[in-house]
Amino acid sequence: MPHHPVAVAGRRRRAACFIAAVLPVAGACHAETLICHVSYGGETRSLRTGPAASPYTVPVQAIGSYFLFRMVWQKEPADLAAIKVYVFADLDGGAAPIQQITHPYPPPVPARPGYGFTGLNSVYEPVRDGELQYWCELSAAAGRVP
Repeated sequence: MPHHPVAVAGRRRRAACFIAAVLPVAGACHAETLICHVSYGGETRSLRTGPAASPYTVPVQAIGSYFLFRMVWQKEPADLAAIKVYVFADLDGGAAPIQQITHPYPPPVPARPGYGFTGLNSVYEPVRDGELQYWCELSAAAGRVP
C-alpha cells in the first residue's frame, strides 16, 4: 500500500525533531576530551579538542606572537591511533616546527599525578627568550568539545 507523501513527510519531520532533541544530550554525556594547559607570558589557557577524522584538518592556535600550538588526536584507524602535539615558531617566512611529540592512544596512566600523560614540556623562543610550557590530559568529563 503506497504511503501518502504528506504523511511520510510528517513522520520524517517528527523523526528529525526527535533525533535533534536526543543527539545533543547523548553527545554531551561522557565525551572524552583532550585538554592541553598552555602557559606563556604569565597567562595559562586550557585548549580542548576531540578526536580528528583527519589529522590534516586540525588547525593551529596562536599562543602569543611567536608560538603556534597544534593538538592532533587520532583514534582511528587503530594502527595510527595517537596523540600528537606540535609547537611551531610563527616566522615571517611561515610556520617552522620546533617541537613535535607523539604519544600512544590510549596514553599510559601517569606514574605521578600533576602533569597528565605528557609531563611538563618547555619550549623556548630563540629570539626573545620567551618560554612556553604545556602539559596535556584526557578528561572524561561531561560536556561538549567546542
